Amino acid sequence: MESLLFKLAPFLKVLGAFVLMLVGIRLKAGIALSILAGGLVMALLFGLGPIQWAKVGALALTQEKFLFLTAIVGLILILSDAMERSGQSRRLMDALSGYLTSPRLRLVFFPALIGMLPMPGGAVFSAPMVKTVSEDMRVTNGDRALVNYWFRHVWEVCWPLYPGIILTVALADIPIVDLISKTWPGTLAMIAIGWFFFLRPSVLGRGELMSAPVPLSGKKRTAMKEGLPLLIAIIGAIGLEAGISAFLPGMDFEWGVIAALAGGVACVMLQNTQLGLAFLRDVLTRKSVWSMLFVVMAIFVFKDVMQAAGVVQEMSRTAGGGAALFAAAIFLPFLVGMVAGINVAFVGATFPLLLGLLDTLGMQSQTIAYLILATFAGFTGVMVSPIHICFILTCQYFECDLGRTWRKLVLPCSAFLLFGVGLFWFWL
Repeated sequence: MESLLFKLAPFLKVLGAFVLMLVGIRLKAGIALSILAGGLVMALLFGLGPIQWAKVGALALTQEKFLFLTAIVGLILILSDAMERSGQSRRLMDALSGYLTSPRLRLVFFPALIGMLPMPGGAVFSAPMVKTVSEDMRVTNGDRALVNYWFRHVWEVCWPLYPGIILTVALADIPIVDLISKTWPGTLAMIAIGWFFFLRPSVLGRGELMSAPVPLSGKKRTAMKEGLPLLIAIIGAIGLEAGISAFLPGMDFEWGVIAALAGGVACVMLQNTQLGLAFLRDVLTRKSVWSMLFVVMAIFVFKDVMQAAGVVQEMSRTAGGGAALFAAAIFLPFLVGMVAGINVAFVGATFPLLLGLLDTLGMQSQTIAYLILATFAGFTGVMVSPIHICFILTCQYFECDLGRTWRKLVLPCSAFLLFGVGLFWFWL
């Protein structure tokens, strides 16, 4: 009995710290404060005093990786806000809408397009568009809510602008291309699962959705112009990162991402001169921007405190590597994702533990495979979370029953997780 308790002790300590984090998130204490509190409790349980905790935390905020990530996340938020506030996102939608002649494609296109802009609660931005394009369709509000919510998130496992993806590669210290080149099938899986559960004729509309869809003329030149900032940011980030890795291996690849995002911001500012410097001042003083940056800060403090306290070493020493990896890669990301309802929470709270275990067990060659497993598990928790802000706002907008709508997410989310497990074994 004593031997079993000895083996379980490190896991119980970590579980206690995670429970504190989850309670803090659930009570709306804030993700950043919850992670900091959980990290402090974990440090104390593993013998690291408050003064050492503060010193380790302060040193974490001087790291180059932290400064790079802060700049990248800040630029992403500025780009998203500039496109939304200037009306450029809506103009891009209007220019592209003329190419959508299929009723089902019209339903999913705008949520998917808005999904390319990583903004909190973005589903409520696309909800009015879904309502507009489906006014003449035989579709219930519950179906509208499910389609809007699901397809708003199809890009999150591979889109290079999402903070969760950027945080993952920053923590793992790998090029972003190495990760998204292996997670992109997740987007195809989400589209296929979404079609099967929400869009196929026997589910949505019981046949034809509308009698005579009227195609509009498309506007290629306008679409290219309004989408230029996104193209600069996305293609530029991937291209510059690949170029730096190939021709300047001694240079940090984050410089390429920063340059591309800065180019995207400059482009949208030049295209919308009415924004001006007042817009930048407003964005930089917004609470939501600093809250996100505070989360990044808390994650780096947590990561370094965990290493300084020897958490990973003690877990791997007292139990088999398989059990620790399973908990770190599936259970913990899913649990944190479900309670927090946001990707950066499960990445920041659980990935340092996972990466530490892989390093301690000498399994660095399997890092990307386990990151894929943890990403799919955590994102499944986010999607099935009843407190996910996109889900709540979508149900409120379409005035549909939250409980009944949520139950329809369980099976598709389970299918997505199973696909992630299969992808893990494929790359392993």
